[in-house]
Amino acid sequence: MTHIIAEPCIGTKDTACVEVCPVDCIHPVKGADDHEEADMLYIDPDTCIDCGLCIDECPVQAIFTEEDLPEEWNKYIQVNSDWFKNE
Repeated sequence: MTHIIAEPCIGTKDTACVEVCPVDCIHPVKGADDHEEADMLYIDPDTCIDCGLCIDECPVQAIFTEEDLPEEWNKYIQVNSDWFKNE
């Protein structure tokens, strides 16, 4: 299982979650070329170790475990995965 960043992150892109991630699976980070262009932050499902540290750091409560993701935001499972395929 992995964690998913969903709709509340759009337009926010607060990077508190990036700072606590032990495996650097949340992108794009501030200062990266694609940070300004991105609508939101994304979690790499292949790198995430399911530690959960990012959940409490998110000021807009946009991060969920896959099993706790509200049904209306299920598309963000694919949105997160696709962002890393396009990198």
